[in-house]
Amino acid sequence: MVTFAAALAGIGALAAGERAAAAKSAVPLVSAPPGPGGAVDLTLAPGLSFTDASSSAYPIRGENLADGKTASDRPTAIFFGTSHCYNTNREAERFVALYKKRKDDARFLVVDIHEPSAEQRPLVARFFSGYIPALAFLDSNGNVVYNRSGETARGRGDFSTLEEILDRARSSR
Repeated sequence: MVTFAAALAGIGALAAGERAAAAKSAVPLVSAPPGPGGAVDLTLAPGLSFTDASSSAYPIRGENLADGKTASDRPTAIFFGTSHCYNTNREAERFVALYKKRKDDARFLVVDIHEPSAEQRPLVARFFSGYIPALAFLDSNGNVVYNRSGETARGRGDFSTLEEILDRARSSR
């Protein structure tokens, strides 16, 4: 049996959770002008370990890695990770594979959660849940299509789930 005080506490916790969610969604994002942009020329850092936490390098290399602007004319794919995490390395491998195949279909953003740029801090505040690796996909209107932490596949190199998520983001315009 639930007491009245316990029920009120539950309602208060729910209201606090709703306030926190509303506060997160109120964090303003910066939109990029239409056209290409975001992180480009993405590759994996050399010498990454996919079985232990020995890799000290951030797993993704490229140009424009500090970009934090979301797209207004295409979906935005956001990767959150850090060094010393083999789960992040495996998901980075999938994200880079998706980028190489579908780079013209989305704006790709890469965020090192330990060193986000000033432009990326709103992305961290709004989409990062505290667990790595994490991904967020937005449609061209900025609506969240996917925002979860953890790996998206069991096997290395399998980025089919990421392609499905990107296709959902592309079709939800």
